[in-house]
Amino acid sequence: MTQDARTAFLELDLPGLEAWCGARGMPRFAARQLAEWVYAKGTIDLGTMTNLSKAHRDLLAHEMRFLQGDELRDLEATDGTRKLLLGWPAPGVTLPVLGVATGRETECVMIPSEERRTACVSSQMGCPVGCRFCASGLEGVEGNLTAGRIVEQVWRLARKPGVGRVTNVVFMGMGEPLANASAVMDAIRTLNAPWGLGISARKITISTVGLPTAIRKLCDFELPVTLALSLHAPNDELRRRIIPWAEYSTVPELLDACQEWFRKTGREITLEYILLGGFNDRREHAEELSRVARTIRANVNLIRYNEVDGLPFARPGDDDVLVFQRVLREAGVNTHIRASRRGRDIKAACGQLRHEALRAGG
Repeated sequence: MTQDARTAFLELDLPGLEAWCGARGMPRFAARQLAEWVYAKGTIDLGTMTNLSKAHRDLLAHEMRFLQGDELRDLEATDGTRKLLLGWPAPGVTLPVLGVATGRETECVMIPSEERRTACVSSQMGCPVGCRFCASGLEGVEGNLTAGRIVEQVWRLARKPGVGRVTNVVFMGMGEPLANASAVMDAIRTLNAPWGLGISARKITISTVGLPTAIRKLCDFELPVTLALSLHAPNDELRRRIIPWAEYSTVPELLDACQEWFRKTGREITLEYILLGGFNDRREHAEELSRVARTIRANVNLIRYNEVDGLPFARPGDDDVLVFQRVLREAGVNTHIRASRRGRDIKAACGQLRHEALRAGG
């Protein structure tokens, strides 16, 4: 493999792109023209960029790479959900050989509905948290994704037939976003920027397993994103059985950080709760969760577990889910059941994303 010294377009913000153009004798306004072609018009074909001179397009062809990843697999579910498997080169080298799994793969998902187009993106290659019920951490973590590689997932999903404009982005794919906070925030700036993809910050959700210090730092982020806490259990004893990182912070500590989030941002937090059949989906769990949820300004998203081959958890029964929701609502907690079946037939549903080995059954 050889080194690729070209500049990665998606890693640059507008001032950085202006500086790059200026350093190469291009007018600074060419940066906005490039951003319009790539983000607004969705093209990286230099041949179509006719408002740039032929000399400048030749320069770009030699010194700029617009995409960094390699699209290894594209699957579409019967419900219209789409899943992409992307391969990322190691630092300083070109793309890996097609069809060869390296552990540097991630998945992202497009979830369409009548009123929105939601991109579910990854922030890391794998996941360091290792939740016992989740596929994403089965092989551990290979490394962080850069801001440009996060943006690239949304850009690629938006280019798929019938998708059009992406309206929502959720950091609920592979990885713990707050363990890669700097790149995630830079990516959000590009996703939100008028010169970028122009997605409302309020429609961008960061989902975290819970890092109190990182949540407090996120309070000072200048964009009004939505925060979701992956709680998944109403007490520390139960939570530590399924979330290894729960050893490092207690539920009260997490709630305190979430209180600070609300005080500083004025934005309600979402408590995510995966219902695991026979484990955390009983009435007593719902009653305890209702007491927890009422201590902060929060709503609760209930998520039916999606089975993962080789893991010992089961999907809860529909009646159990409805009883769980009713207990919370009767206690005054705003509670919704997420449509977690989307993409199940291509293993694109919540908790099913993982390093896909490019082999039969991978």
